[in-house]
Parts: sequence; C-alpha cells; structure tokens
Amino acid sequence: MICRKALLPGLAAAFLALAPASPAIAQQYTLNLYDGPAPGSQDWTEPLVVNPKGLGEERYNTTQPRLLVYLPDPQQADGAAVVLLPGGGLRVLGMGSYIQDTIDLLNAQGVAVIVLEYRTLQRTPEEIAQATAPRPPSSGPIEFPSMEIRKANANPSPDDPAMNEVLGLAVADGQAALRLVRSKAAQWHIDPDRVGMFGTSAGGGVAFGTMMAGEDGATPDFIVSNFGPALQDIAVPDKAPPLFLITEAGHGPVTDGLIALFQMWNKEREPAELHVYDVPNFSMTPDLWGPRLIEWMAEREILKTEAEEVRRDEL
Repeated sequence: MICRKALLPGLAAAFLALAPASPAIAQQYTLNLYDGPAPGSQDWTEPLVVNPKGLGEERYNTTQPRLLVYLPDPQQADGAAVVLLPGGGLRVLGMGSYIQDTIDLLNAQGVAVIVLEYRTLQRTPEEIAQATAPRPPSSGPIEFPSMEIRKANANPSPDDPAMNEVLGLAVADGQAALRLVRSKAAQWHIDPDRVGMFGTSAGGGVAFGTMMAGEDGATPDFIVSNFGPALQDIAVPDKAPPLFLITEAGHGPVTDGLIALFQMWNKEREPAELHVYDVPNFSMTPDLWGPRLIEWMAEREILKTEAEEVRRDEL
C-alpha cells in the first residue's frame, strides 16, 4: 500500500476518539545494556556530551548503551513492545520532543516502549562544536545528493570504515536490547513474540541491520521505520517481519531506499505498508502517521487487548 497524504480520516479519528485523552503515567526505568564496558568499544576515550536542544537533547559519543523503559499502566498493558531507536546519522542521538510524542502515542495504546541509546561515532570536541554551531537560515528546501539504490541499501557512506564499524556495534546493541527486553517479558507484562523495533532516520538502519543479523531471540517481530532506510544490503528473510514504512516524498535516497524495501517485501508477498507524504522534510509528527500505525498494529494483531478489540468493533 502506497499513499500520499492519505490517512483514512474517518477511521483514524475514531481510533483517536476512543483512545485515552492522554497516556497513563509511564513507569520509567533506566538500565545499562551491558554488565561492564560494551564489547568492541572498550578503548573509546571521547566523553559523553549531552547538549540541550529545543525540548530535548542531543547525545554525542554514546559509549555505554542504555535502555530507557516506558511501561504503560499494567491494567492497560497490551503485551506489545517496541525498541525505539532514535536517529542522528550514527553520529549523534536526537532525543527530542518527537521521541517523547512517539512514546506517548504507543503508551496510550498499552504498548511498552524501550528507547535504546545505541553506540555512535566517536567525535572530538572540535567536531561537536562544528556540528552544533548556529547555521544561517535556509534559503530553500534541502537538496539531497542522488545515489543508486541497490538491494535497498541507502547508505551514503558505504565505504567508510569508521561508519561501518559503528553500524555493526549499533546493530549488536539492537540485538542485545531485544534479548534483554524478552528476558523481562513477565516482569514488564510483555509478550516476547510481539516485540518490534521502531527506527527513526539512522535508527531505521539499525533496525534493519538487527533483522539481517538473524540471531535467535534477537530479531524484531515487526519493524516501523520513520524516514529510516537500510544502511546495508538487504535480502528478504525467510521469516520476514511485517514492515510499516513512513517517509516524505522529497527525502532523496531515504525515500528511494524505503520504496525499494517495500518493493522487495511486496515481490515476495510479505506484509509491508508504505506511506509517502507530500510534506516538507522533517515535518512529520505522530499526528500525521500515528492513527494509521495504530490501525495497522491492530490489523496485524500486534495489538491484541480486549480494549483494542472493542475499539475495532465500534468503528
């Protein structure tokens, strides 16, 4: 399914009207992903840098991955869970209001959300200062360089050893996160067979990399990708997870990469849904794509609670 600015407004409005006006207060836990130094980056020396930005923050030089756990009220818990992977080009983790809005959307439906702060590229103080320096106002839309997409790989730097190394480490973090979440299934009221990944920007690349790694207990049951294409060659797995793909029409290789993923899944008759919105880049919010995502999760039986079934029956 490909649509442009199509949200099935009547159905979407019904879902939002029947959902809680605001999410239950989330119980938050912060857990280190590993006992001791993260394997593979023990020699990294650049310190963590956290810069406030807007209503959130940017995190540079993540060396020790963490899980930020947001659980819905146990009485409303559906059993579904997502590992949420922020974006930032593997160079930074953007932890802004967009991430919190996504958490709120999913918690309101009884979905547990576990934010993974995965490892990112080591950057010097000078590089961070340059990255965070004020920029002049843009005179027009961002121009993305063209590139040929092969095997759904939209990595702009496929031959960069440092970026490939950090992608591999981030994927290892994704695998470890899925194992840890499933190990906590009883404690967190989670069904271990309904644990997916939600990647934004480079976080989508981490999600698809985790899928391709293909280790038992460490692959996602479904993937939601928000302008987050694959950053490596993709082949449709034997047990392909359902995909829900979101992007803007003018996001260059990101758009092309997600279209390529959809086409690969569609060719193999595997479940995938793609939404391409004709809106300015980086303007999408959960208000735009959230209602259809919740519908899709119910249709795929990722959401299964009695309350959700009642909402569907009343539509």
